[in-house]
Amino acid sequence: MAKIGRNEKCPCRSGKKYKHCCALKEQTTPPLLTPEQALKVTLMNSVKEIQQDAAGKKVMFRELGVFFFFSTALGDAWVMEMTECDSIQVARGGEPLEAPIDENSETIEINWSHTFAITNKQVEITAYADKKVEVLAQAPARELNAAMNRIRKKFSKEELEKVHLPHPGQETTSK
Repeated sequence: MAKIGRNEKCPCRSGKKYKHCCALKEQTTPPLLTPEQALKVTLMNSVKEIQQDAAGKKVMFRELGVFFFFSTALGDAWVMEMTECDSIQVARGGEPLEAPIDENSETIEINWSHTFAITNKQVEITAYADKKVEVLAQAPARELNAAMNRIRKKFSKEELEKVHLPHPGQETTSK
């Protein structure tokens, strides 16, 4: 494709010079994001949104890919990862907590603080640090369980395994 000169007539046939027509549109069009970049932007936006919901003490839950976000009437908010059952609290009593999420151009790294399980229609969390088990009484267990089932139906086991990289020191197996 030939390059268009700034002072030539615009190829869109508007009758204007290129520099006063489509050249301006190209400059103002935001660059397209790769799906990975879009997910990263959306992940942090979703964390901020659920923190705002928690600040307003709104009961909310959302899904984004393999992530589940919820806030409670007490102002707590959590992010749950549905394939490995990891979780972090991102708000407590309406106050946002620092989200331990490190993003770069190729990966999203989250320093998970807990694992979770749905037991007797309740969400139980287990802290990595001290193995303390706690019931999140206001957690939307039914919605979380339904979201996990949707994820398992939507993606194959192999696809879900690609979501995670091994933790430092964790052995990898190859077939």
